[in-house]
Amino acid sequence: MAAAQLTADEALAAWLEHLAHERRLSPRTLEAYGHIGRLYLAFLQRHRGQAPSLADLGRVSPAELRAHLAERRSGDRPLAARSISQTLSAVRTFHVFLDRRLGTPAPQLALVRGPRVKPSLPRPVSEDQARGLIGEPASDPDAEPWEAARDRAILTLLYGCGLRISEGLSLTRADAPLAEALRITGKGGKTRLAPVLPAVREAVDAYLALQPFPLAPDDALFRARRGGPLGPRQVQAMVQRLRGRLGLPASATPHALRHSFATHLLGAGADLRSIQELLGHASLSTTQKYTAVDAARLLDAYASAHPRA
Repeated sequence: MAAAQLTADEALAAWLEHLAHERRLSPRTLEAYGHIGRLYLAFLQRHRGQAPSLADLGRVSPAELRAHLAERRSGDRPLAARSISQTLSAVRTFHVFLDRRLGTPAPQLALVRGPRVKPSLPRPVSEDQARGLIGEPASDPDAEPWEAARDRAILTLLYGCGLRISEGLSLTRADAPLAEALRITGKGGKTRLAPVLPAVREAVDAYLALQPFPLAPDDALFRARRGGPLGPRQVQAMVQRLRGRLGLPASATPHALRHSFATHLLGAGADLRSIQELLGHASLSTTQKYTAVDAARLLDAYASAHPRA
């Protein structure tokens, strides 16, 4: 079928195929983009009284796009400014694809501006709080010894290697005992090497010595209570229990340990380029957020300690 004969739904499917196979976006990101795209096309169909064609997408006016964003911000489940900005970014990315791949430009949509969004800073835990989280599983009265060792191993891995939850849970039995560095595949299929500290290796070895399940080389390394692969939500629930016992704020999440990894390295003198490589960030600007966190911490220390503050 010629590009000009495609329906808007077919164009959306082609865009998602492009994102999956050429851009190699994660399944969660693809799901989010698909949801945004379907809502956008549904709005256009309601607004125009018929399903739009590919050619119709080239004639979307700035006023229509603004009306769609206004609807998303005031509907049954209104979006915050940050989510509205992400919606606009996704719609623009869709139209860039329509222009470059399907010959359907819509330059008029460049006139649409999103809401101003105050950039959020990472919220790491302190070194003492990180040590507290890692040590607390041993005090859990409801956990079997192997489960406490597993939880300690996971938290040590996230903090010691700067991994995302999904990256830590992607390790298989064949990865352990851990080598001096792990080859991690992160967002967008980007591969990096994560050095492994002796403390991380020891924590994983202690878990392996206690865990009761026979594991094949390709099986997930970390197992749930009944033997299945451990999931991200179980790790998040575990950290929620631990922070409740330790009196830590809600910002003390598994991902906060990754933020802490970067912030504490920066505070110890590591350079931004090295931290960027260790975290697997595609852009240095993402890593630069940690300089603001470190500066804010220094200012807080100054304000609380200086006699004239």
